[in-house]
Amino acid sequence: MPFDIDIPSQELQTLYDALPDVVFFIKDMQGRYTHCNLTLMRRLGRKQRGDVLGKTAVEVFPQRFGDSYQQQDLRVLRGETIENQLEVHLFPNRMPGWALTFKRPVMQDGAIVGLIGISRDLGQPDNRHSTFPRLMNVVDHMQAHHGENLRITALAELAGLSVAQLERHFRRVFQLTPQQLLTKLRIETAMRLLRDEDSIASIGQACGFADQSAFTRQFKATVGMTPRDYRAVSRATRPHRLPSARD
Repeated sequence: MPFDIDIPSQELQTLYDALPDVVFFIKDMQGRYTHCNLTLMRRLGRKQRGDVLGKTAVEVFPQRFGDSYQQQDLRVLRGETIENQLEVHLFPNRMPGWALTFKRPVMQDGAIVGLIGISRDLGQPDNRHSTFPRLMNVVDHMQAHHGENLRITALAELAGLSVAQLERHFRRVFQLTPQQLLTKLRIETAMRLLRDEDSIASIGQACGFADQSAFTRQFKATVGMTPRDYRAVSRATRPHRLPSARD
């Protein structure tokens, strides 16, 4: 007979302390941390949980990241669930890297009282999977043509798979859907091009976005800042290398 187990939040925090590639957090209605795991503390360069608890994302992250995370929190606290959001995060050495974020409201007596979430580092592709060589043909095609309008049906045909099979195997091998991997390739290219002098509109077009508005929306949702702000930051700091789909 099915039954419910109410796991205390403190137990969840202890459990996630053991996972170095996962950030775990619980926040109250003001977006303040009430729980966080050791991974989050270490990535923020904090030695004690007390340095994080009671603060908002804006107070503990660099502004360009904190503002974006806080906007996400507000959406979740209004009832939205965020699933499998591909994002650029700060890793332990302060280098940027890719992660998948999940956030959902915490309910009590039918009302939202906070939010709970995790961000999981994007792992290495499973190159031992039987479909890996065929999928890499698709990835190579994406890399060569990511500025074009790529159709999922054409990519599936290239791999000799149905669309459903392509989606399933991509998730298994890359932890991403084909569309997410294409977005990743486009954003990585945009981040490199933004260090040069080309206009933001032309960079967006070269990376396969319909117009500058679509480019700005996707870039901000993924990187946490607009292309214009990223260009200013990247010129003020030493450029970092992001891992590619082959890494």
